[in-house]
Amino acid sequence: MANRTGNLAAPTEKRRCTAHKKGQGGRKGPRCKAWARKGQTVCGAHGGKAPQNLKAGKRRVVEAELEEETRRALAVLDVPPVENPLTALSQLAGQVLAWKDRLAARVNGLEQIRYTDDKRAEQLRSEVALYERAMDRCVNVLGTIGRLRIDERLAAISEQQATVVIEAIEAALTHAGVTGPEATAAKAVAARHLRSA
Repeated sequence: MANRTGNLAAPTEKRRCTAHKKGQGGRKGPRCKAWARKGQTVCGAHGGKAPQNLKAGKRRVVEAELEEETRRALAVLDVPPVENPLTALSQLAGQVLAWKDRLAARVNGLEQIRYTDDKRAEQLRSEVALYERAMDRCVNVLGTIGRLRIDERLAAISEQQATVVIEAIEAALTHAGVTGPEATAAKAVAARHLRSA
């Protein structure tokens, strides 16, 4: 998992603090030899003990553990490949919108969107932060669908499939010796069923 500094090590792994000691004349001195705090890139002496950094570090550790757990779970599952990315993206859009609506209901149920922690610092409730992220995801997914004109492409695919099916029905009717008004009526019935499907 890449963190904000571009370090690819997982936040749960031990690694050296990225801060540097002060050198002479305001220059950057040698790199700190202490270990960075979990979920952070710096040690306690270089800002790792700050409340906001401790909170962010804990969040990164939880996210990294969840990501690793998900990766292990997917490794043992027989996950089928995506055969139709357009349909898969449309389904994803539905899930993203449903998640956003669920979070909206949670946010609407809150009496206050902020609270004061043990150190009397004002904090935004996590439901609000999740809702904001969900709205951003909706914009991204729906924007992608709009740019790719997925509705038009899916409609074109459906029309092509319907044409292939009608041609197959015509070939079957011809092979069976059904011609004239009976064949026309049979094709009309098939077309109605395809449109309703």
